[in-house]
Amino acid sequence: MLSGHASAAGTARYRDRFANLRDAGHFRQADHVPGVSQLWLSSIGLGTYLGDPSDAADQSYMAAIEAGLLSGINVLDTAINYRHQRSERNIGAALKQMIESGELHRDEILIGTKAGYLSFDGNPPPDPRAYFHREYVETGVLDPAELAGGMHCMSAPYLENQIERSRRNLGLEVIDLFYIHNPESQLADVSREVFRQRLKDAFALLEKLVKVGKLQFYGVATWSAFRVADSSRDYMDLAELAKIAHEVAGEHHRFRFIQLPFNLAMPEAYGLVNQRVGKEKNVVALSRDPPGDRGDGQRHALPGAAHPGFARFRRQRSRNEDRRRQRHSVLALRAWPSNFVNRDGPKRARGRESETCADQPHSAAGMEKAVHPDKRVGL
Repeated sequence: MLSGHASAAGTARYRDRFANLRDAGHFRQADHVPGVSQLWLSSIGLGTYLGDPSDAADQSYMAAIEAGLLSGINVLDTAINYRHQRSERNIGAALKQMIESGELHRDEILIGTKAGYLSFDGNPPPDPRAYFHREYVETGVLDPAELAGGMHCMSAPYLENQIERSRRNLGLEVIDLFYIHNPESQLADVSREVFRQRLKDAFALLEKLVKVGKLQFYGVATWSAFRVADSSRDYMDLAELAKIAHEVAGEHHRFRFIQLPFNLAMPEAYGLVNQRVGKEKNVVALSRDPPGDRGDGQRHALPGAAHPGFARFRRQRSRNEDRRRQRHSVLALRAWPSNFVNRDGPKRARGRESETCADQPHSAAGMEKAVHPDKRVGL
């Protein structure tokens, strides 16, 4: 297996090979994130979710991974269940080939993967139920009582088993970044108290694996958890997650990344005020613990939120929103009876949330994609 991990010197070396991209600000540092701030990471990452589990798709993926790494992308995102473990293996094969040829060094790239969903191995088996029972239940890796929705498990033994498989698939001694995959899936089946304990047990395992040199950092990759109101069943409180990590490992914990969708169709990371920051609330993109809370002043979300361009975007959006409300108010007053007074102003229509299953935001930079399972077979 390949030794090493993403480092400050390696990612700076990679950045400097692409002077035009470097000078354009393509490579960024998350200088507000303890332990991560020295890494230079591309503002665009390469994801590996979609595609058939076929040899032809494998070849296309390997070509795309190589092209990306040779073009200034040094953040790769995958998961053990993507294309039944084939995506991880494609990344591993491409890395091995490029590093052996001298085109790339291991310390120049950040590789993230995920686990939580049940996964096939290469191809769907003839009898999925029998496969999972034989592979995981009979071996003691998975307790069916800890399976949510017939397809999701984040118990420590299961995650450790999946991480070992991912290390072999990727051919890496150290995985730079590991995510618990869509942990909010559990909330459909268990209480928040049980959910919190399961997260705490998982975080304890991940901190242990950091200490023994199998992981660098960990986080949570979500679909809906950070994009819904705090009253929703699948909502997750970022400050609470940070508190759990602090309980497990103190201020030097390695819970430093999250993933969630962030795009024009799903702008909640910027537009939905649902996260606690001290006694106030903020959007995920700007959520930051007050420095006095736990001593680390950790920002947990999108690094680009501190960029001047992001601030300009916020101001312009605010002005546009004010104009929109004024127009709607004028139109509403023209339409309403003269004796009707609306003391609260016109209410905003709430658009229906997208139910489309899509791929995720790349995490290190905080903006890739979030994955929701579409073809899972439970026990």
